[in-house]
Amino acid sequence: MENNNTILIVDDHPMTVDSYINLLSDVDGLSNACFLKSFSSQDAFQKINFCNAQNGKIDLTLLDINLPPFEEYNIFSGIELGKLIKLRFPECKLIFLTMRSEPLLVDKVLKDLCPEGFISKNDINFETFPQICKKIVEGDFYRSETIINSQRELFKRNINWDVYDSQILLLIADGVKTINIPEYVPLSMSSIEKRKANIKAQLINGVGNDKELIHSAKRLGLI
Repeated sequence: MENNNTILIVDDHPMTVDSYINLLSDVDGLSNACFLKSFSSQDAFQKINFCNAQNGKIDLTLLDINLPPFEEYNIFSGIELGKLIKLRFPECKLIFLTMRSEPLLVDKVLKDLCPEGFISKNDINFETFPQICKKIVEGDFYRSETIINSQRELFKRNINWDVYDSQILLLIADGVKTINIPEYVPLSMSSIEKRKANIKAQLINGVGNDKELIHSAKRLGLI
């Protein structure tokens, strides 16, 4: 990446955004980059679409997962923003920086977006962060230790389902009623019911309500 690149940073903590900018400004090839700050899903959504409408570009995006939702456009987290960025700017390199490391969430992000970087904030410091970003900018993929261990945990559990099943379980954990899940997942109600039955079969032997299902998933460390 050259000095004239545009970097979007989205985090709801302004001091975190400023820290990323200060550290990235010392990375070779990024010292003169144009940095776009965003502290909410709504503002990020607007910046992404404005840049696209102006035939601009975003070369690198740093995203938190936990962000205030912009429900009007079905943006509930950094994951939906990541999808929008990849839609508008397919060549943009995407780095998730998050405190979240639940196995199902990690699996969903990796399968949905395959970001160039997926980093637990607990795994980086002022010294390692710019080095990692430099490697990603130069073409590497990077997963921090916590993210890798989260992937391994899911493999150990031998969970037999796909990204839609994970999304269904995460939605139930967020309090979304089964009847409303088709608003979030592109599946029919009958398909969702079958998948939910499969999830229950694996986690609670097919017996129990949603509360017991989520309790089991949390006990196993999946969410």
